Amino acid sequence: MSDARTGKRFPLTLPIKLRAKKSASALSAKTTNVSGAGVYIQADSKLEIGSKIEFDIVLPAKMVGTDCDVEVVCKGRVVRAEIEKGSKKSKKSGIGCVIDSYKFVRKL
Repeated sequence: MSDARTGKRFPLTLPIKLRAKKSASALSAKTTNVSGAGVYIQADSKLEIGSKIEFDIVLPAKMVGTDCDVEVVCKGRVVRAEIEKGSKKSKKSGIGCVIDSYKFVRKL
């Protein structure tokens, strides 16, 4: 299997607010790794490959060296979806997403 990932990935576990374009409600999710071009998410529900998503990641102030948290508001799409190993009963999904656009929002 070839690895089409680009850029360095950082093993960050952060809670996120995940919204699929077809769903009005936010899904419970967290990152497992992040890069400048994409993110791997563990979520409580499955999203189809090609789904457009929006998600917000809050970077703690201590992590980024600022006085306050920084929120990254992202738009992207699902490029990989799989059931997490050992989670058939809990229905956790691993979701690989490309980040198409993002903006930084300083939390006050």
